[in-house]
Amino acid sequence: MKIINRFLFFGLAICISLTACDTEDLHDLNINPQAVNEIDLNFMFTAAQLGSASGGSAGDNRYIDWRTNIGMTAYLIQHLANAGGGIAPGDKYQENFESNNAPFEFFYGDALKNISEVIRQTGPGGYDEGNKINTRNAARIMRVLNFHRLTDFYGNIPYFDALQGMEGVFFPEYDPQSEIYPHLLQELEEATAAISTSNPDDGFARADIIFDGDIAKWKRFGYSLMLRLAMRVSDVAPQLADEYVTKAIAGGVMQSNEDNAWVPMSEGPSLWINQNGISRAFYPGDGGQPSYLSDTMVEWLKAGATTADEVDPRLMIISGGIADWSAVSWTPINTNPLEQKGMPNGYDAAGLEEIEGGPVDQVSTYSRINYLMLQRDSPYMLMNFAESAFLQAEALERGIGSGISGTAEQHYNEGVKGAMQMYTPFDESLTVSDAEVSAYLARHPYGADKPALEMIGEQMWVSKFFNWWDAWSDWRRTGYPQLTPTNYPGNVTQGQIMRKLRYPAAEAATNENFQAGATLPDIFLTRVWWDTAD
Repeated sequence: MKIINRFLFFGLAICISLTACDTEDLHDLNINPQAVNEIDLNFMFTAAQLGSASGGSAGDNRYIDWRTNIGMTAYLIQHLANAGGGIAPGDKYQENFESNNAPFEFFYGDALKNISEVIRQTGPGGYDEGNKINTRNAARIMRVLNFHRLTDFYGNIPYFDALQGMEGVFFPEYDPQSEIYPHLLQELEEATAAISTSNPDDGFARADIIFDGDIAKWKRFGYSLMLRLAMRVSDVAPQLADEYVTKAIAGGVMQSNEDNAWVPMSEGPSLWINQNGISRAFYPGDGGQPSYLSDTMVEWLKAGATTADEVDPRLMIISGGIADWSAVSWTPINTNPLEQKGMPNGYDAAGLEEIEGGPVDQVSTYSRINYLMLQRDSPYMLMNFAESAFLQAEALERGIGSGISGTAEQHYNEGVKGAMQMYTPFDESLTVSDAEVSAYLARHPYGADKPALEMIGEQMWVSKFFNWWDAWSDWRRTGYPQLTPTNYPGNVTQGQIMRKLRYPAAEAATNENFQAGATLPDIFLTRVWWDTAD
């Protein structure tokens, strides 16, 4: 019995001991000290801005530019040409699955994911509710920028139900583009009006790498984006366009190149995050994508010139000449503006030899993108003042909206000046003087060479060099410039310029809502809602 009592006493002692050990320290053993319970929203906002530039702040920052912005749209819009090398389905109307997939994967998976979390945590129930009003509304503007890019690529996309995986929405429904655009415009109206210098917002200026917290510039960016979206739907929703063009002008759009939206880049510390994705795609030894200008663009910039002084001054800014570019040097071969030569679109090396009448050394024959604009720390432009000026000129010509001061010609001239003088952030040497702008406008007066709307459309086309995806959207909407399609053997469009991207095959196969809501048929010649140009 004494032995039994001893065991009972020992067991009771152990139980008391374990009960005493059931403390906060013991419970803390089940908590991962490295887990993140609250995310720094300033960091996420910066990451979202960076991801909106090169398409990925956590992966390969050149992926979306290499595959889609360059490989598809720069060639479709005939700013660049490619006779072989790199990824260039847009030059010969071929299919490349990565070019189709990249915007869908990267915007949903990176920039929009970060933006949505910022908006979630600064909204009702979020841990920073009411504390970051400017960050929240700037994020809403960035959300519009990225969603409008996505819907312009594909047409109908998941929008209202998108990015709600934490709420259990794993297969979001597709929304018609005709319903997405009105909501994007409403978001811009609300968010841009809500940004204010009177709002308390700790860390906004430090986190904002685009405008350094400048509220006035954020407002002009938001209203300029509103002007773009309103004009994009002007052929299919004229009342909506009229309403929001008027609101954009009343709010105040970009006034000069000082308002341009640039995302700064850096050589370090990360090759895959901080560097310019466009530059990396072209840089020898990195992406190595061929960087030849299209014959269409070069000849447009030389049109009517009989002396070097009469060539559009942008030619020798955008090009830099016929040159040999290696990983260690840029060696000019010919920098005479009159002798610049673009590569024809839609040919392989054998085709070039046929049209050139013999063997072709591409390096010594064709003009290249200026290497001064392809440094890996070159800034990345999201939107420029010139576009706002050209859109106001178009709106006046077409009688869309109200409140635009001045004449269409005045806005056109301001747009040309802005477009010619906006390249100095790449390098201080890339200047065009006021006298050169005036001389160009005197040689090409508004409405004299061509109809006014065609001149506006062509100038917008040139002004969006590097922003090729939006130049493609402008061309689809306006029909300008009047491009001559190519007809490379085996192309998938019967010699017609592509009108939209195909959805990722995995999305089509796994999202049960795809067939009911996507823009179908899912082929390159299907048009998105606002695309009505001939």
